[in-house]
Amino acid sequence: MAGLYIHIPFCHSKCSYCDFFSTPDRRRVDELLDTLVREFEMRRGEIEEDFETVYIGGGTPSIIPAEKLQRLCSRLPIGRAKEFTIEVNPEDVDVEAVSAWREIGVNRVSMGIQSFDDQELAAINRRHDSRRATEAIECLRRCGIDNISCDLIYGLPGQDMDSWQNSLEKLLSYKLPHMSAYCLSYEPGTALYARMTAGKITPTDDETLERMYGMLCDKTAEAGYEHYEISNFALPDMRSRHNSSYWTSSPYLGLGPGAHSFDGRVRRYNPSNLRAYIDGFPATIIDEENETERLNDKLITALRTADGLDLKELTQAQARRLKEETQGFIADGSMSLTPAGRLRISERAWFTSDAILRELIEV
Repeated sequence: MAGLYIHIPFCHSKCSYCDFFSTPDRRRVDELLDTLVREFEMRRGEIEEDFETVYIGGGTPSIIPAEKLQRLCSRLPIGRAKEFTIEVNPEDVDVEAVSAWREIGVNRVSMGIQSFDDQELAAINRRHDSRRATEAIECLRRCGIDNISCDLIYGLPGQDMDSWQNSLEKLLSYKLPHMSAYCLSYEPGTALYARMTAGKITPTDDETLERMYGMLCDKTAEAGYEHYEISNFALPDMRSRHNSSYWTSSPYLGLGPGAHSFDGRVRRYNPSNLRAYIDGFPATIIDEENETERLNDKLITALRTADGLDLKELTQAQARRLKEETQGFIADGSMSLTPAGRLRISERAWFTSDAILRELIEV
């Protein structure tokens, strides 16, 4: 399975927690779309397989006018994709937009809701409110998009256990095929980080965050969701195919500023700079990796999933080292090793998995 990722870096405005590459300046939309096609034509040979998944992310791709997205997609060979996802924000969802997305082949929508509490949404500079989020879900369904994934964040400024439970139960009440839930992180360079360092907000304490994560695991399991990756939950057979390609080391081609690619052997990336991408094209850079770095990549991605790491994919020496170094984690229940040779981090230990991974990766 091969995937195609298309990065659209434009947003209405910057959310205070976001450290992804994005810009509110949309003056070069047309130039970007043309450059995306040029990049694809130059790099198509890196991936030998047909694209089974397409993912238009960002940024906020839903702010691009429908006719411009249609023109872009008509110039790319994406008609055979089994899963075609576009990221959207609730304020951009209406009947006309959804109809246009369906016409270009979109059959899955990933929408950032983050919270159903209006005060929490205002605290992170989201443009929608809880009513608009509800209307967007209902509009997508009325217009024939049933494969919907929505995002929530826990640990938001002002959020407590009750408001987190309300948002979680509200989203679960829609019985969507897929949902994602992320623990808020304060990334340097973001507005939220600046407010924290200035003492204007206090991050949620670790004990509360762990309780929120525990509630997330319990509520989603009760609702019939499979917790198949640290932050992702799906009803049976509704995992995100595209995102799974990142975690299983399947090949994918990333187009656009800030996009990453992996052809099964070599990783590449584009600088996170719109001007450099358009004016300095081609800008793709090979991420030179040695054997240790490739192993670390595999560890970090595979151990974030419920399927875990297949030790048979490693050399005998690598597998032997990991078996030795994970004995303590297996003994305390943080990890397990199946009879088939799959190494896994337990669901509850995912919340503190960074500490486990630091012990396992080679430097």
